Order: sequence, then structure tokens, then C-alpha cells
Amino acid sequence: MADALVLTSHDRIADVGCGTGLYTRRILDRVRPTVPILCVDPSEAMLSQLPADPALRPIHASAEQLAKGTGGHSGQQGPAIPRGSLDAIAIKEAIHHVATDDRPPVIAGLADLLGPDGRLLIVMLPTRIAYPLFDAAIRRFEELQPDPEDIAAHMRAAGLTVSLGYRDFPLEIPKDRYLGMVRNRYMSLLAMFDDDEIRDGVAEIDARHSEPVFSFPDRFAFVLGTRRGAVT
Repeated sequence: MADALVLTSHDRIADVGCGTGLYTRRILDRVRPTVPILCVDPSEAMLSQLPADPALRPIHASAEQLAKGTGGHSGQQGPAIPRGSLDAIAIKEAIHHVATDDRPPVIAGLADLLGPDGRLLIVMLPTRIAYPLFDAAIRRFEELQPDPEDIAAHMRAAGLTVSLGYRDFPLEIPKDRYLGMVRNRYMSLLAMFDDDEIRDGVAEIDARHSEPVFSFPDRFAFVLGTRRGAVT
């Protein structure tokens, strides 16, 4: 993500949908920006788990609020991020939480936060995944996951120059560990299934796979939009 955004220590960076800051912390360690990274999330419980580091500034807001110019530090409402004030925005596996009809205005609003040559990177799963999930979870994922091509089109409509590419990261996870992850609903998608459905789903995965270690690709779409020239 840092490479795709070509981040430097002088960039003004926001991580939208940062959660507990898992990726933000890695970006901080790698880039060491001279101004705090803005850590944006609608959950105060998530933001409370950010490290107490002055290089990380929590912003309590959803992507929708941020795009409209609302949201604030420690839950206070008000203008959070001025228009044209950011060099880089990262959204990692969060765009699917924005309702379909809201995606065009949200992406346009986020693009407005970028200064000249600012970059917006949306990292997301493709519409099909090779995870060893149970069939009902795979079907639900394919019904709900946005198409990266559509996200790229929204970025272009917002006036950004866009590139779309895919990156594969091979994974190996012991079967018992992965089944435990499913039981604990490691993907937000799994929260849509009740305890009985999760139990049956784990049994389905267990019966289908005899190998002790699961090996599968974790594939991500990197949709990168760049604002060329001055902000008007």
C-alpha cells in the first residue's frame, strides 16, 4: 500500500476505515511522516485501541461523514479534514461497507480532500475469492462484494486518473486455526450467519478439506486514483 501510494515522509496521509490501526501502524513505521496520520473510523471502540502515539490522530467519522465534511476528533462533530488538504488516502477492505448508491458521492467527496497530485487508494477483494469457506458464505460474498471496475469508474467520474491492478499474496494457515477463525467470524461477512449456520459451515469446510494446512491465494484489487494538477 505504501509503495502503491508512493508515500514519503512529507505526505499528509489518512487511513479511512482504519479500525484498530493494524495497517496504519505499519505505514507509520515504514514512512515516518512529519505530520500525524489521520486515523478515520466510525467506531470509537476501534479507535480506542490505537497506540497512544502523537503520530496517529484519531478521527471519529464514517467515510460518508468524511466525504460530507463532518466528523471530528474524539467524537466531536465539525469539519474534520479541509478540502484539498491531503496527499494520500488509503481505504483497505472498507469500501464494501458503503452502500451501493452512496459510493459515487463518497468517492467524489474523498477525492475533494486531495491536494494537487493527491492519491486515493482503495484496496479490496475481487468479486470472487478462493478462500476455503462454506458455500453459503461464498454465495453471500459474491452477492455483496463491489466490482473493482465499478469503483474505478466512480473514481474517474470524480476526476481522478485511475489504474486498476491485482496483487496476490499466498497464504498458508493450519486447518484448525482457520476453522477457529471462521467460528470467530474473522470476516465481517460471517457476522451475517447465526451460531448454528456457522457451526454447520465449519463442519462443511472440515468435511471437504482433509489437508492439515490450507494453502490459497489472498488476492486484492488495488484501485489507485490520482488528482492531476491544481485543485479547482
